[in-house]
Amino acid sequence: MAEPLRVLTLNSISSLGLERFPKGRYQIAGEIERPDAILVRSQDMHAMDIAACVKTIGRAGAGVNNI
Repeated sequence: MAEPLRVLTLNSISSLGLERFPKGRYQIAGEIERPDAILVRSQDMHAMDIAACVKTIGRAGAGVNNI
């Protein structure tokens, strides 16, 4: 079985939303080394250093005008 994808959450994400990520396939935490993805609700990321290992950044919320 493949290693679980590591997802860094930058904000408090609803547990209802996080339940959509199957356990065993994803490791989700507010502090995680070498994340594959970042899940954000509302965060100023302009000054944030984003590691080269991050493949995607997803927004947990409505709308796309602030990505």
